Amino acid sequence: MKIGVIFGGPTPEHDISILTGLQALRELQRSPHDVTGIYWTKSSAFWSVPLEVEAESFLEGVPKGSSELGLRLGEQGGFYSLAGRLGKDRRIEFDVLVLGTHGGPGEDGTLQAALDLASLNYTGPHVAGAALGMDKFAFGALMQASGLPTLPRALLTTSTQSLAFDGPYILKPRFGGSSIGIDVVTDLATARARLATNIHLSRGCVVEPYRRDLTDVQIALRIFPELELSAIEKPIRRSSVAEILNYRDKYVGGEGMVSAPRELPARLGVGQEDAVRHYATLISEIASVRGVARLDFLVNDDELYVNEINTIPGSLSKHLFVEPPLAFSKLLGDLIAEAVERPAHRYSAAGADGLVLRNVGSIASKLA
Repeated sequence: MKIGVIFGGPTPEHDISILTGLQALRELQRSPHDVTGIYWTKSSAFWSVPLEVEAESFLEGVPKGSSELGLRLGEQGGFYSLAGRLGKDRRIEFDVLVLGTHGGPGEDGTLQAALDLASLNYTGPHVAGAALGMDKFAFGALMQASGLPTLPRALLTTSTQSLAFDGPYILKPRFGGSSIGIDVVTDLATARARLATNIHLSRGCVVEPYRRDLTDVQIALRIFPELELSAIEKPIRRSSVAEILNYRDKYVGGEGMVSAPRELPARLGVGQEDAVRHYATLISEIASVRGVARLDFLVNDDELYVNEINTIPGSLSKHLFVEPPLAFSKLLGDLIAEAVERPAHRYSAAGADGLVLRNVGSIASKLA
């Protein structure tokens, strides 16, 4: 099979996406597949990169030896190798695209929609699942409506005068991934002021009560060939005085999520492991999960809350499938098989038979 691995993109999580993409690229190079690395730049261009590239090759942008690609939609849609003004562009016949795209348009449904319109098979969430997972407010509302335990959550704007819960507050980008842009404040006035100074809150801000007594626990799940839940992990903060599990805790270790400090499996209170697994199973259906995803919960000795979902998790959560052990090659192989056997979407014009057009008459008469 001809496999492309897409990573990077115009997102604050650009760098960690490169790490996930390179991990998948290296693993697939050991397989019989014909593999291509597709780097998505910060300015939204696509480039085919040499297979031997390392993370530092991207420090100055596009690595040396790369070739520019174009993405086209429609009947002849797909990735094309661009030949320049005097040559003819060549379509690259990818069977599947493995997505290692974290945050922004690579995880909010934008890239997924483009690939659907280009009739390309890809791994990970479909458009609706990606959009839901990236919208913290919508996801939280869906969990609450489904009867799952969540902390109260509200939208914060410059006109917000009161909240239904007391401070301190945690502010989160409504459409952001990871921990980038998260802020903890003591009062509502300070929260509103952050809207003007925190660029990551510019597209929307979700506010929740900040509970220092709650800690993060995470579980991964994969859908194909059947639902499988990973071990439960408790990420460890690098600083005991940190207010939240931050970007540095998760990723700054050289191998993305793989090298982050953690307690695995996590030691939880009585009944909490069963509760996490029960809620994860429900969410797999409620949120229409596809591929592999990671669910984040908040817990203390007595309470457990659903926090958020990551539909393209760092390192594809390969480090969490330890009970029983799951080889990265197997994880990738099943993602690829799912993409082929269960395509995310194929649009259809069935039902558009021209009847309305034949009977509509003059458009001008409809404007009179």
